Amino acid sequence: MTPAETLHRIPSRPWRWVPWLAGSQLGVVLAWLLAGWPWGLALMLASHALFLVPVFRPNSRFYAPVLDRLPAAGKSVWLTIDDGPSAETPQVLDLLDRHQARATFFLVGDRALARPELVREIVRRGHGIGNHSHSHPQARFWRLGPVAMSEEIESAQRALASITGQPPRWYRSVVGMTNPFVAPVLRRLQLTRVGWSARGYDGVACEPQVVLARLLPGLKAGSIVLLHEGAAHGRNLEIIEGVLQALQQRGLQARLPD
Repeated sequence: MTPAETLHRIPSRPWRWVPWLAGSQLGVVLAWLLAGWPWGLALMLASHALFLVPVFRPNSRFYAPVLDRLPAAGKSVWLTIDDGPSAETPQVLDLLDRHQARATFFLVGDRALARPELVREIVRRGHGIGNHSHSHPQARFWRLGPVAMSEEIESAQRALASITGQPPRWYRSVVGMTNPFVAPVLRRLQLTRVGWSARGYDGVACEPQVVLARLLPGLKAGSIVLLHEGAAHGRNLEIIEGVLQALQQRGLQARLPD
């Protein structure tokens, strides 16, 4: 793997968006003065959209670098399982063992503190651990300010390190949302943001076959697969098994990237 292909993409310029913001607003002022308020207003709305849309695009690199595929993967894919640990974690681990598969569990800090024995069991069985925020504030994560965002990510990092003895190297935003204040924390903690290239929307109410129909077309060598555990619909185990069976049929292996 060449240096350009390194998996660990730590933000090197976390505030690189600031000059773009300043320039865009200067353009708005000039348009308002020189061309009139209709042009100024239109440009203002367009500039706001430019900075807001990337917040909700999981693989957008506007605010922070993101790993969304594995370079030079051979026959490997990266299974990532979000939102644990949960009451389903032991069954997920048994399922992965039966298929000789490895996965990275992106864990929520306060849930990990409530079930530390499950976190240690994940590691004991040879799987990876990632940071998925401390309280998983799904409805408001996108609008957290710098202090609250830092607390969410740093608290989860401390919790997971205290349980496993080693801080995670991987990070995934809640619902993939990444606002301007994520990158500085990732740089400080030396975390790499992980996105995905195959997703079936299994974190919400769903039918397993519908989820698999969405997910399987993206299941190929180098894919980063987004899965969940412990969802209220209770079908995550069926979905994970369907993915593992599809991997076997396609001659692919679920391996850890590091």
